Amino acid sequence: MDKLNQKMSDQKILKPCLLSQGKKNPAVVVCPGGGYSRQADHEGLPVAKWLNSIGLSAFILYYRVSPDLYPAPLDDLRNAVCHVREHAGEYNIDPERLGVMGFSAGGHLACLLATEKGNAKKTGQKAWARPDFAILCYPVISFTKYAHEGSVANLAGHKADKALLDGLSCENRVSAETPLIFIWHTVADTAVPVENSLLLAGALRKNSIPFAMHLFQEGKHGLGLREEAPDEVRTWPKLCEDWLRQVKIIQ
Repeated sequence: MDKLNQKMSDQKILKPCLLSQGKKNPAVVVCPGGGYSRQADHEGLPVAKWLNSIGLSAFILYYRVSPDLYPAPLDDLRNAVCHVREHAGEYNIDPERLGVMGFSAGGHLACLLATEKGNAKKTGQKAWARPDFAILCYPVISFTKYAHEGSVANLAGHKADKALLDGLSCENRVSAETPLIFIWHTVADTAVPVENSLLLAGALRKNSIPFAMHLFQEGKHGLGLREEAPDEVRTWPKLCEDWLRQVKIIQ
């Protein structure tokens, strides 16, 4: 087993939560949030179990965080997506229905990969890094406008120059290669302003990338699947499931 596969096979880094159905299932690599300083537990296993319940296998990625800086977390996610595709047969997943999902800073990480150019499948390639879709939950998007300062410092460092910050702002990275995206955010979010998602939506529209976005008036940052979320926010899982069916990721 090569070093990458040995690393990704370690459940301390990539934890599989697989469906047992006798068919090739769609799958999602889940990136919990935590401001690039930790991973929030409630955005990991509970989310993977929900994905299983609607017909997707899941892989929780415990990517590197501060003091490791960019590009360490992105390398981890890129490697994870390639690893899952390379071992699609063992995991019983469809390598052409593999997405990424992230919450808060994890949403930024998922979006970094989704907007990275040059990752599309090449002829005969067994493992490639471009996700087929992305699900972004109250994501950090911009490292310049409306930035979440903790995420910026923990990923880019305290002395990052403008070129790096611009390059890590996902609204600047959207291109024709970007896959379809589902976004949700609350307008009342004071930690990661809703303008982050609005900036991304504008860039997706400008580049004619299919996307769905749902904004909820009430609700604090970091709700995930928590029961205490306002009633309207608790509709996001069904909205996301409906979208996944609409775009033919799940049947």
